Amino acid sequence: MRVMSIGSSQLVGETVSKKNQYIVRAGNNWGVRGEGNARLTERFDTQQAAIERGREIARNQGSELRIQGRDAKFRESWSYGNDPCPPKG
Repeated sequence: MRVMSIGSSQLVGETVSKKNQYIVRAGNNWGVRGEGNARLTERFDTQQAAIERGREIARNQGSELRIQGRDAKFRESWSYGNDPCPPKG
């Protein structure tokens, strides 16, 4: 459990799950789906709108965002958490 301080009060809650987020084709639309979820988190008319929302969720959770192309293959991946193999430089 994690204690979160809000103003002068404290809340006791579980840590936020770090589910990777996926941008996937959903019929004629695009959606954001959390890893392991059967249902979409949200549905959008455009891939760009889905990417923007998925990126926001991934940043908040410190997880990864994977983007599916029109051909159903994952074309991009963005990491917003602890990358186990950061590049040197």
